[in-house]
Amino acid sequence: MWVLLAVAIVVIGFALRLNAMLVVAVAGIAAGLIAGMSPVKLIETFGTGFASSRSVTVFIVVLPVIGLLERHGLMTAGKLLAVYLAVRQIAAAVGLSSIGGPAQAVRPLVVPMAEAAARRTHPRYTRKMREKLRSYASSADTIGLFFGEDVFIAIGSILLITGFVDATYNLKLEALQIALWAIPTAICAFLIHAPRLWLLDRKLAKMAAEGGDNVDIDEVPEPGHTVSLPSGGNPEQGVHE
Repeated sequence: MWVLLAVAIVVIGFALRLNAMLVVAVAGIAAGLIAGMSPVKLIETFGTGFASSRSVTVFIVVLPVIGLLERHGLMTAGKLLAVYLAVRQIAAAVGLSSIGGPAQAVRPLVVPMAEAAARRTHPRYTRKMREKLRSYASSADTIGLFFGEDVFIAIGSILLITGFVDATYNLKLEALQIALWAIPTAICAFLIHAPRLWLLDRKLAKMAAEGGDNVDIDEVPEPGHTVSLPSGGNPEQGVHE
């Protein structure tokens, strides 16, 4: 019963918007210690779980390259999300649907990198721009997974379709047939959504240009800069110097 306290740690951590990976790791450690596992056994269990599912972390290999491109200004927010869409869709097509996802990739990795690129391009980064960028990041993950996983013949949805058709209509429908017909759909989905992600930078630039004092600005002054407040002390009317 006490082991269920780990669930409470996850709920509280997500409610406080803490780092998802850190919350899950702490919850796992807490569950192991409450269950009476020794520290050595706990580390061994973590290592065994990582080794058995190490393919999940394959996408981390490309992160240094993306980071270098972003550092030198070659990777904008829209381009980054388009690359993630391609990686997510290709990985799902070969059965690695666990690579990526809102909790393990989008929130802790993709969104912070995309926001950093957007802030570098648009110093005036509004909350409206932030919500737009985050919605596009979620759409890249969802569309990549939804249209990519149907290409993999062992996915549950394909097996469900073949089983239903065979049992209901007495037809012999092969999973490979459905997977092959899903390839054109997946290609069309990428060709439609990737340009939308690519053009996100233009939308952010337009939103930044339209932003005024009536829009909440979500920017932090650079070190050494000061913010002068007018009479009345309203921070929203301050001028960065």
